[in-house]
Amino acid sequence: MNLPNKLSIIRIVIVPIIVLIMIFPYAQLGIELGAFQIQYVTLPYKNVVVLVLFAIASFTDFLDGRIARKKNMVTSFGKFIDPIADKLLVNTMFIMFAVQGIVPIVGVLLMIWRDTIVDAIRMMVGAKGKVMAAGNLGKLKTVLQMVAIIAILLCNLPFELFRLAVVDFLFWFATFVSVMSGVSYFIQAKDIILETK
Repeated sequence: MNLPNKLSIIRIVIVPIIVLIMIFPYAQLGIELGAFQIQYVTLPYKNVVVLVLFAIASFTDFLDGRIARKKNMVTSFGKFIDPIADKLLVNTMFIMFAVQGIVPIVGVLLMIWRDTIVDAIRMMVGAKGKVMAAGNLGKLKTVLQMVAIIAILLCNLPFELFRLAVVDFLFWFATFVSVMSGVSYFIQAKDIILETK
C-alpha cells in the first residue's frame, strides 16, 4: 500500500476516534471536562481536541491527492477509498452535530442524499466507460462543509462575540452548494441517466 492510500486509511481511522470523543458519557462517569471562557462564549476543551483531529484528517485529504498526482501514485484502490474517507469524515461530523441539536437535520439529510445520488450517477457513468471529474461546485461544496464544521467546533467564534450568526449562514450555504453541485452532476449525466435502451 502506497503513502497516499495509507493517508486515506488514517483519515478513516480518525473518524471513530472523533465520534468516541464527542459521544463519550463523561458526566455519567463523573468526568468533568473543562472549557475556555471567551467573554460570554464557552468553548469546551472537547471541541478543541476534535478540531485538531479534524484538521489532521482534512490535511491528509489534501496531502494524499497531492502526493498521488505528483509522484504518479494514483491507484484504483486510491480512487475507491479517498472519496469514501472524505464522506465518512464530513458526513459523520454533520450527523453528530444534528444528533446534538447543533444543526438542523434537514440540511444534513440533503447533503447525505446528494452524496448518495452523485455516487449512483458516477457508477452509471462509469459503467458506460466514462469518468466524471469533480466540478468546481463539488470542490466548493467540500471547502464550505469543512469551514462550516470548523466554525461549529469553535462555537461560532469569533463571530459569536459580535452576535453574528456566521455559522448558520455557512451551514446553509454549504447545504445549498451541495444540492446545486448534485444538480450539476445530474445535468452532465442526464443523457445516460434517462437512457431508455
